[in-house]
Amino acid sequence: MISLHASKESRFGGIFYDILLLKMIFNKEVDAMNKTEQWVSLLQSNGCRMTTPRRAVIEVLAASEHALEPLEVFRLSREICPSIGMVTVYRTIERLESFGLLQRLHQEDGCHTLMPAAVGHQHYLVCRSCGRSTLFQGDDLDELLSRVESNTGYRVSEHWLQLFGTCPECQHKPSISEAAKK
Repeated sequence: MISLHASKESRFGGIFYDILLLKMIFNKEVDAMNKTEQWVSLLQSNGCRMTTPRRAVIEVLAASEHALEPLEVFRLSREICPSIGMVTVYRTIERLESFGLLQRLHQEDGCHTLMPAAVGHQHYLVCRSCGRSTLFQGDDLDELLSRVESNTGYRVSEHWLQLFGTCPECQHKPSISEAAKK
């Protein structure tokens, strides 16, 4: 079964979910509006009532190119729906994660940020300067995973690979020390 994360076992079944995943995989240029509607449809088909605050959280997360902390999601969602509460943000995040629509990115400080989950088997490259996240494919870890399983006796069911660096835009920005000299 196709999965939004690198797991050998499906977290959710159902024909609607499978169809949604296939649509997302074969249409990789899903714009934020379309992604929002797909997420809303998936949640509604699974009994989740779609309120204005919940939809605001979905719109913010579906459109984000940057990894966001829950507080940032709250602040941005509040621009769309001023009456939103932090509890709604956390509950919506939990619901989206439970369907594999969000992925947590681990930051150097130990905190987690959130991004729309990769479609298929992809990984994130995160800019340390601006937080922009870019998906990439290909990790060729099969040999390593086999060796780890052989050496430890574990059966590896999934993995996360995140790379950190500086995006092209931030590489061309003057550093703080260079700006202070001017």
